[in-house]
Amino acid sequence: MRVLITGGGGQLGRDLQAALGRHTVLSLSHAALDITDAKTVRHALEAFEPDVVIHTAALTDTTRCEREPSLAHAVNAIGARNVAEACHHAGAAIAYVSTNEVFDGAKRTPYLETDAAHPMNAYGLSKLEGELAVRDALAAHYVVRTSWLYGHAGNHFVSKVLRAAEAGSVTGVTDEIATPTWTRDLAGALARLIETGAFGVYHLTDAGEASRYDWAREVLRLARKADVPLRPVTTAEFRASLAPGAAAPAKPPYSVLANTAGAALGIELQPWREALAEFFATA
Repeated sequence: MRVLITGGGGQLGRDLQAALGRHTVLSLSHAALDITDAKTVRHALEAFEPDVVIHTAALTDTTRCEREPSLAHAVNAIGARNVAEACHHAGAAIAYVSTNEVFDGAKRTPYLETDAAHPMNAYGLSKLEGELAVRDALAAHYVVRTSWLYGHAGNHFVSKVLRAAEAGSVTGVTDEIATPTWTRDLAGALARLIETGAFGVYHLTDAGEASRYDWAREVLRLARKADVPLRPVTTAEFRASLAPGAAAPAKPPYSVLANTAGAALGIELQPWREALAEFFATA
């Protein structure tokens, strides 16, 4: 299969290149492909003639999205529409990587693929708009929601915890719960999914759930920094500690995703603690 990856320079894009080793892959970084330019996107697909495009390119800085919602919309919604329409024109399928933040966290049981989305911040809204654009543009789509990604490249929660540990103390939010997901695991799941031809909506994360505090504690343990002070705080306490005027996006308090559609195809990811241990072992 011929697979084009958008956002190929990011942590997920890099792991996808390894996971798709038996396919013909063109990985394009943000610099190489401006997804907000519809003509450029269409020309890229016409030149490569992919069978499927895995669309990972996005503005994922939630604070910046909150501060610049028009930019979030341009990249995450209009950009997704441009890629999806180019796929339709080229006869390619699309796998669109979305987020747990399309949900508002009002549930206290894992979200199903069929649950109604109600985003509570600019990032989640822009990604939901991207989902809708993809679904409207072509039937040959996989919409893949995931959560709390980390990998061996990029700036993510694990690296932030380690930097804070070097500074002497770490803060962990106790009432924001989802699932840490290693990009290597997600990349492998995506590589399997695009071979099925079973289009639809999927929730693909590592298994289990954790608070930010739980995740930080496990990071410190695996990094052999368990002696570093870890202070539990609520979301409200964390927001109150921010500088005045900081654009702090609201976060869903509970956004664990239930993998029902993927599991029905035999696509399941390992428990998040095991994944995190492997991540540290391969660092």
